[in-house]
Amino acid sequence: MPLRLIFMGTPEFAVPTLEKIVACDHQVVAVYTRAPRPAGRRGLELTPSPVEREARRLGFPVFTPGTLRDPEAQATFAAHDAQAAVVVAYGLILPKPILDAPRLGCFNVHASLLPRWRGAAPINRALMAGDAQTGVTVMQMEAGLDTGPVATAESVPVGPDLTAGELHDRLARLGADLMGRALGDLERGALTLQPQPAAGVTYAAKIDRAETRIDWRRPWRHVHDHIRGLSPFPGAWFEFAADGKPVRVKVLRTTEGQGGGEPGVLLDDRCTIACGEGAIRVVELQRAGGRPMAAEEFLRGTALEPGLRLD
Repeated sequence: MPLRLIFMGTPEFAVPTLEKIVACDHQVVAVYTRAPRPAGRRGLELTPSPVEREARRLGFPVFTPGTLRDPEAQATFAAHDAQAAVVVAYGLILPKPILDAPRLGCFNVHASLLPRWRGAAPINRALMAGDAQTGVTVMQMEAGLDTGPVATAESVPVGPDLTAGELHDRLARLGADLMGRALGDLERGALTLQPQPAAGVTYAAKIDRAETRIDWRRPWRHVHDHIRGLSPFPGAWFEFAADGKPVRVKVLRTTEGQGGGEPGVLLDDRCTIACGEGAIRVVELQRAGGRPMAAEEFLRGTALEPGLRLD
């Protein structure tokens, strides 16, 4: 018999799971997402989240509380009388009364192989650390940060040049599929849960703006992993001086370069930049306020001489 569900999610990453739930014929009685946020040049337009847009397209009731800690919000949540809640990158802390309200529990799609990379930025951190594999875990939620027992998990290989944006899309699809299977088992009373291992716990802290500036003093592989782990958002960047003014450039894709020299110095006309060990070659970038483009196209319109210092 189809489950009576609450869906809780906000970004694009969560949309495939909502669509999967619908495709599996479960009953979605409410969708919770973050409230619309100011957007546009002047911040005057309120933009709904990707999940809200999809939920309204599907005709589901949408709730956008600023907190779930007050009794009124908790009473509203409990009144949905859901058997389970599905949570995917929602963005708000779920207090115990919320976790306890659905009779069968709250289940989360997390974009890592738990207990590695618990926390807010598992996709970014896995790539920045140079992990050779990552994956998706579906777990039953509890009060701790991503500490709940595991319903199912699946790994994916991480290629040496894969970007965060590419991995995001792959794991979003995988997470939707895994949640669909877990809900099927839950519906049949066949879902089994395993505690997470005590060993191997790491934390994926939210990306701080101060981390996004490229540190050319590091070995080329570390610089490369740093860049792809932040591509396309929030983006790793450097600056150079043009006409006495700083020009900021976001680097989207790199590969190993040839040569070496003082870290941060442009080595040739192919956008090869020296690192602490070795060098990287920029393949794709984006000037502040501009569009993404190949490095060759950028260099045709921007005169950068070998020997230029990039900060």
